[in-house]
Amino acid sequence: MNSIPVDEQLALIERGADEVLLRDELKARLQEGRPLRIKAGFDPTAPDLHLGHTVLLNKMRQFQDLGHVVIFLIGDFTGRIGDPSGRSATRPPLDDEQVKANADTYKEQVFKVLDPERTEVRFNSEWFGPMSASDLIRLASRQTLARMLERDDFSRRYRDKRPIALHEFMYPLVQGYDSVALRADVELGGTDQKFNLLMGRELQKADGLRTQVVLTVPLLEGLDGVQKMSKSLDNYVGVHDEPDDMFGKLMSIPDSIMWRYFDLLSLRTNAELAHLRASVDEGGNPRDVKYELALEIVERFHDTHAAGQAKRAFVERFTRGALPENMPEVVVAVGPDGKPIANVLVEAGLSGGTSEVHRLVSAGAVRIDGEKIADGRQTMSAGTTAVMQVGKRRVARVTLDHGTPGGRR
Repeated sequence: MNSIPVDEQLALIERGADEVLLRDELKARLQEGRPLRIKAGFDPTAPDLHLGHTVLLNKMRQFQDLGHVVIFLIGDFTGRIGDPSGRSATRPPLDDEQVKANADTYKEQVFKVLDPERTEVRFNSEWFGPMSASDLIRLASRQTLARMLERDDFSRRYRDKRPIALHEFMYPLVQGYDSVALRADVELGGTDQKFNLLMGRELQKADGLRTQVVLTVPLLEGLDGVQKMSKSLDNYVGVHDEPDDMFGKLMSIPDSIMWRYFDLLSLRTNAELAHLRASVDEGGNPRDVKYELALEIVERFHDTHAAGQAKRAFVERFTRGALPENMPEVVVAVGPDGKPIANVLVEAGLSGGTSEVHRLVSAGAVRIDGEKIADGRQTMSAGTTAVMQVGKRRVARVTLDHGTPGGRR
């Protein structure tokens, strides 16, 4: 096991988490100094993953880096039932061929995040396959219909007189029994999985086992910064995206959710993230920090060389190739404390006034080096050169310098 103090381990584990049930119990188990068994289940319902799916994988990797045993559970048995979580209608079950093909693809993709040497891959057909019908009936007898209808999605469908197939009630029981079979200390899942995760605790208790700690992670917002990442909404970053596409998509996220992406997707330490936050608080450009995020993610799913090339291509595309060849160059004078972006744009002749700048910023019409800015009050420091663009036609390469402005050249 590692020598990291327990409180520091907890701080890393809780980073980006939505909820940790039995936090004191988790702390007590960490203090035991033994590798904990960390379980997370994935139903192979689709062949390709996006970054929203990897939030859970990142949390698993953090546990691995702390010396714990991570169990990547492929729900090849539960995939045949179809997870009803958050569903307004019965999910069609997958056939054996679909489950196998998707499971093989999952294993290839998840090891872009998880350390294969420290990952235990299991399939829940290992214990459910040999079960007899009487075994499953005995499992079903451990819960009541009233308990199942406590689930929001089930209760809504029942109230709205929408059909609920009997096999759907088995899903939480089957997922819960996985924790019994694996002797899990901690189970991870999305916020929509809380009912199923708690079912694991109940079934462990019924079997006389020590009950698992439950940790839920939030759903990741997509590139629009509002709705959850989803292929159907086309606001996603796929783990199989080409390096240039992946880098460009990550650079397009709003500054307002940049730190959330770091918390949920980055494998940097808390100390490293604190340093990055401080650099922005002290006047640094959020774009430069976003470069760090994009480089890390592209390197993870491709390699270091591809990440570097993607950054160079991005900078070239948005600071040169898409801009006019006769672009004016402007020098704007700044003091030791820098100057707000809105004032820089006015003095560079790109806007008639700061109020116009703030209005256009709100409309997403102001860019610096190809990136939309979120706050015209952010300061720029002397020594900076950037391509500044207001709308489609007003553009200049602006250099901030001490002393007297040199005007347009």
